[in-house]
Amino acid sequence: MTQTEIPGTSTTTSVRVVDCDVHPTPRRGALMEFLDPKIAREAKLKGQGAENGLYYDPPDYHHSKAMRVDAFPDDGEFACSDPTLAFQQLVLDSGSDLIMLGPTSGGMGDTDEEVTAMAAATNLWQDAAWLNREDNWHGRFYGSICANITEPERAALEIEHWAGHEKFKQVLIHAEPRPSWGHPKYDPIWAAAVKHNIPVACHLGRGKHNLLPMSPVGFMTYNHDFMVTYSMLAANQVMSLIFDGVFERFPTLQIVFIEHAFSWILPLMWRMDSIHAARGNETGLSKEPSQYVRDNIWFTTQPLDYPEDKLELTRAFEWMQADKMMLFSSDYPHWTFDEPRWLAKHIPDQMRDAVMYQNALDLFGLPSQVPALPGQVKAF
Repeated sequence: MTQTEIPGTSTTTSVRVVDCDVHPTPRRGALMEFLDPKIAREAKLKGQGAENGLYYDPPDYHHSKAMRVDAFPDDGEFACSDPTLAFQQLVLDSGSDLIMLGPTSGGMGDTDEEVTAMAAATNLWQDAAWLNREDNWHGRFYGSICANITEPERAALEIEHWAGHEKFKQVLIHAEPRPSWGHPKYDPIWAAAVKHNIPVACHLGRGKHNLLPMSPVGFMTYNHDFMVTYSMLAANQVMSLIFDGVFERFPTLQIVFIEHAFSWILPLMWRMDSIHAARGNETGLSKEPSQYVRDNIWFTTQPLDYPEDKLELTRAFEWMQADKMMLFSSDYPHWTFDEPRWLAKHIPDQMRDAVMYQNALDLFGLPSQVPALPGQVKAF
């Protein structure tokens, strides 16, 4: 994508950190003005306790909803509902220069109708509450076009509607719906993304009912194995994208897996290449499976699987060529937040610039220079 510069003062600074996983949250009732009245009425009933969609409680959920306790604003609203506080904690205090917003509200709902409506409302809310001139005066926030993958045609229309917006830089979908992404039914989404040269990102979600993520041997017992299962889900989507020919049909499509971990991708690449070589090219691929991963797929750094021996992590980064497929992410405002200054120390020196900012600048077409902010911490 063509890079654009943010207008600013005569004093500018180079971008050193792009955070690719930040979750803004609507204030209570903020989405209602953007929702269809029927969906708004149902959402109000759920808010009063008509339905509880929580599965597999994460640590300390009852106390802080698995969020950083200091991310809750003083007015009693939810964590990351205040753009000013998020700007202070992410940009000024932690050193991230640009922020990719990935609101989880865009995937909420029990029916396709609800999810599509919530995605559309979330996009309108981002534009009105986070990307407007008043709350985004600094130009550091960029949004995600939330789209309901289970209704591909309507999702494509949502992409078409927002793709020309200068602050929306990626499409955001979920990985849970069946069938897998290689099915041609999803082609309208990929086609719209490719048409506008905008990446498609997928953030892990809990799913609903028959879409609740599960292992090949059934549902999990604890939050621990539930979280690990997300990597298995992503692995299956990677294989579907490759072997079902999505990247043959859309060679320039870029897919970003947010918060699905990444250390598993190297052995998966080895295994796919081995099977492809042994069985012959019955799938009609024009490249080795691993090459599609390097050409078309990205992963965010959080969660960072940190072994006791740091050299093992360094070797893993080098073996998987992390500088060609990794994007920094903090997962703010969750309790699993990765501080940029901490994360940067664990990236091999020769890969640090690519992972912390350059890959994101190139992938999303973000500005390489931004107006300097007095008092901003530098991550590295």
